[in-house]
Order: sequence, then C-alpha cells, then structure tokens
Amino acid sequence: MNFENNLSFAQQLDRADPLREMRSQFLFPQHNGKEFIYLCGNSLGLQPKVAQEVMQVQLDNWKNLAVEGWFDGETPWMFYHKELKKLMAPMVGAKVAEVCPMNTLTVNLHLLMVSFYRPQGKRFKIIMEAGAFPSDQYAIESQVRFHGYDPKEAIIEVKPQAGAYTLETEAILQEIKANGAEIALVLFGGVNYFTGQWYDMPAITKAGHAVGATVGFDLAHAAGNVSLELHDWDIDFACWCSYKYQNSGPGGISGIFVHEKHFSDTSLHRFAGWWGYQEAQRFKMEKGFVPEAGADGWQVSCTQVMPMALYHASLQLFEKAGFIEPLRNKSKTLTAYLFYVINEVNKKLGEEQYHIITPATEADRGAQVSIIAKANGKLVFDQLVAHHVLGDWREPNVIRLSPVPLYNSFEDIYRTGELLLTVSQQLND
Repeated sequence: MNFENNLSFAQQLDRADPLREMRSQFLFPQHNGKEFIYLCGNSLGLQPKVAQEVMQVQLDNWKNLAVEGWFDGETPWMFYHKELKKLMAPMVGAKVAEVCPMNTLTVNLHLLMVSFYRPQGKRFKIIMEAGAFPSDQYAIESQVRFHGYDPKEAIIEVKPQAGAYTLETEAILQEIKANGAEIALVLFGGVNYFTGQWYDMPAITKAGHAVGATVGFDLAHAAGNVSLELHDWDIDFACWCSYKYQNSGPGGISGIFVHEKHFSDTSLHRFAGWWGYQEAQRFKMEKGFVPEAGADGWQVSCTQVMPMALYHASLQLFEKAGFIEPLRNKSKTLTAYLFYVINEVNKKLGEEQYHIITPATEADRGAQVSIIAKANGKLVFDQLVAHHVLGDWREPNVIRLSPVPLYNSFEDIYRTGELLLTVSQQLND
C-alpha cells in the first residue's frame, strides 16, 4: 500500500476498516476530559465496556447463590473454565483439550517446567533468548538451581550479533544444533517484549525436536497479537498472560497449552492439586493423584471466577471480531503505517532521531513497534503522555508503541506521528 502522511488518508483507511466498530466496545483513559490515544496494549489492554456487567453477574451469583454457585446458575463455577477453553483454543491454534485458564503466567511457567524440564546426564541445559523478560530469566534460573545446576553452566543465551538488536533465525537454529546433545529444553518467548520481534516458532520447534529437546514458549506478548498454530507446529507446551493483548484486566488469569501427544505420558512429573484430579472422581476425596485428561490435569487450585469472567468477556469480543486472522490482517497494516509515519517524522527532522529496532519484515513482528530515541528520549515520552498519547517507556532510551487492532485506529497513528514531530521540533529548538 502507498501510504500518505495526512489526516484525510488515515480517516479513509478507518472508514474502510471492517473492524472499526470494535473500538466502541472499549473504554479509553481520559485526563481533563480528553481521551488518550492508547498505544500500550502490549503492557495492559483496555477495559471492555462489558467488563463491569460480567463482574456484576458473578457478584450477583455470589450474593444470591453463595456456595451453591459452584453447581447452580447459568454458568456454574465448577465448570466455568470450560466456557473459556472453547474460546481460548482458536486464539492460539490449539484443540480445546490442550488449553486451560489458570493461575498467573510465571506460576504456570514453573508448573510446566516441572513437567517438561527433565535434565538427565549430560542433557541438562536450557537454551533461551538473551534479554528475555526478567520473570522468565528468574524462573529458569531457579528451576536450574532446584535441579542442582549452576545457571552459568546450564543456561545458554542466544544473543544478537554485535550492533544488532534482534536475533537472526539461523543463529538460533545453529546454536540449538551446536549444543544439541546437552539441551534438555528450548524455551523462548514468542514475541520479545523489548524489541517486538516475533521469533520463527515453527523453525525453533523443529530444530529443538531434531536434537531431542523439549520445546516451550512464553506467549505473553504473542497470544492475542499474532497468528499461532501451537498444535500444528508441534510445540510441547506454552503459557501466556491474558491482560496484554487479550484485555482481561490487571493481573488477569493466565492460560496454558499442552500438546495432546503428552496426555498419555504417565512418566511426566507435575505438581498436583485437587482441581487437577480426574473430574468424575474428584469428590471421592481419595488418595493417589489421578489427573484429569488434557491440559486440565495441570490445574492445581480452584477456578478463579472473577478473573475468568473478565477474560471470558474479552474472548467473546475476539469471537465477534472473527478471532485472530481478521485482527492480524488489520494489525499488519496498522503497524506498517506506524513504521511509515515514524520514518516520515525522521525525514522532516532531517535525521534519524528515532531508530526502529522492531523487525521491518511483517512476518517477524506483531503489533509492537520499539524505537530508540537518540536524544531527549524520556522528555519526548513525557511530552507524548502530557499531550494524551500513552505508550510505554523502557530504560535507557526505548519507547514502545503498540497499535492494537481491536481498538486502535489509523487516525491514532497519524496523530501520534504529528505529535511526535511537534514535540521533537520543540525540544530541538
């Protein structure tokens, strides 16, 4: 598409957008009566307007049914997670039995590593991307130590080449191959939180399996953002939070994926709890853990009704939008337009004051665009916020902007670029 950097063109794209009405389903933050342009869905998604309603339904169930709410009402709490599973599966390209909403992200990462990080002999190492989100780093370090290994010896981090910010797929695959005999687990993010790079998940999975390793992904920045086919890609396990691109609210419920090929593997260790026990026999209260079939067997604690209700509300909006593919199609164009507008700002400033570190190739990125501000980065960010454009600041000099196709418009992108130019010119004077 031949983009134009003017308001009329942006509004024309919005009028042609088949998903334009989805924007009206969300609440935007305001200050002094003015609505923000919200470009921070990579950190916390906006509140769906229906969120209050669904929460009130569950509060009313609690009020009117009390403990009987576990088995009575339109959506009994005992089985409420099953309503979500049906909508979660198409979000990540999974079978319904392979997904389950439960806990929070890092808790689930630990629970899954109990099952899928199984060091033996010389095969004890974990390979991951350098600069992964700290939660992943800490979780992996602690798991390695739990098994009696030194993280310096057991963790292999794949780093970008000198002067680069993103990883070449071939470098990842070569590192896996070179260390294959020692790798027990390949564990990457789906989309890197800092650069916005979407890793080649099928290629990484294939390479990991080729050397005899298990392969898992943290999809915190991928689920609800990019098109995933976890089952068909033969990924062993994955987990994600739902409060970023999936708009389930701060601290919202997490989700897990376990490939069905592992369902009958009785040798897998797991940390068990009553809620993961075989559903039909659960109330017999017998000794000896027998897991429920599928991903549900990894549950530990009971259904978190309120967080699940918020996640359910947002998932229904994804269903209304046609799940991921229509959103991904819009996202590609939105993000490309943001690339274009930032480059236009640089042209008008006469130099590259904003260096984009997110991959230029659309197949290698999601909605997020990360830019290095070469001067006055924090001042620029603060001025954007002061003028009602809310992105995300990352030390030492990176601004992350994420146009989310469910609720962002092309006009949002144009106006952000316009403001970025104005602020930059003022700070340069």
